[in-house]
Amino acid sequence: MSEDRSTINSTIKGKAFEYASVLAIVNSVSAFRPVLVVENGSLVIARDRYLKDISEGERSEMLASATAGIGVILKMEPRILQDGQDPIEVAIQPDNVAKLGDVRDVLIVRRDVEWEIGISVKHNHEALKHSRLSANLDFGKSWFGLSTSESYFQTIRPIFATLQDMKSSGATWRSLPSKQEDFYLPVLEAFMVELEEMNSQHGAKVTSGLVKYLLASDGSDYYKLIHYNSHRTRVIPFNLNGTLNQATESESPETVIPAIELPTKFLDLSIKENSMTTVVLTMDKGWAISFRIHSASTLIEPSLKFDIQLIGQPANLFFLDVAW
Repeated sequence: MSEDRSTINSTIKGKAFEYASVLAIVNSVSAFRPVLVVENGSLVIARDRYLKDISEGERSEMLASATAGIGVILKMEPRILQDGQDPIEVAIQPDNVAKLGDVRDVLIVRRDVEWEIGISVKHNHEALKHSRLSANLDFGKSWFGLSTSESYFQTIRPIFATLQDMKSSGATWRSLPSKQEDFYLPVLEAFMVELEEMNSQHGAKVTSGLVKYLLASDGSDYYKLIHYNSHRTRVIPFNLNGTLNQATESESPETVIPAIELPTKFLDLSIKENSMTTVVLTMDKGWAISFRIHSASTLIEPSLKFDIQLIGQPANLFFLDVAW
């Protein structure tokens, strides 16, 4: 699959910000306890992006942004600084763990007390998981452990078979006169029918499972740390299982994170008005999610990608913005 220049540039800056976040943790914590940075392949790649592929000004801004965000997390996680002098480990996870459901890019681990937290690091965007649909991908099983029906696959396989034929000829998406009507919309409609049917049969297992899949980290709670070019950093705690924000023997968190209420039912699932690429799902408890389908490539591929955004959230899922 080919990538355009903006996608490549975004990937470089995302990796560079991962390394800036590691530096910010080291700088913020090393005066209080030993910090061991795990030297693995992911760290090497991120460090190279930070040191070689962005400008000095960008490095300075990323470090300032990461430092501001880590400062917010420290107020929520006293276990990072308090309660002993045992070392913490800081590691950047390999990209392939995200494919298995773990969205955490950076881990902070205290092995002596068997405790860790994770941080999902983002550069200038808040998108959730970039899931795909194809002739063979079972989104139901991946998302909430329920196998997708054969009826769904019978509907979409001819669509993706056509795309496979087009791929063999080296065709581009730009060359298609009506890609939205011919490919995007039929796949979206099949997706909606299947999702509605699963919800009618399994209810809360689908609603809560969907949110956990899109937000959570393979069952682990985590923080999202987002760098914006407007000199601000956003920190969002996803405390679905109640494992974040733990007190030490001597200190409670300065900032308290409430538990997040998961949805239990669908309120509406429909195509966004005046769109042939986006489905909007509204659920109870204040949750709303948009699924925008796109090709994510120049050359035609027999799969389509979701850009998934959280467009509505419960009041107890909050974020903190800090300027730098």
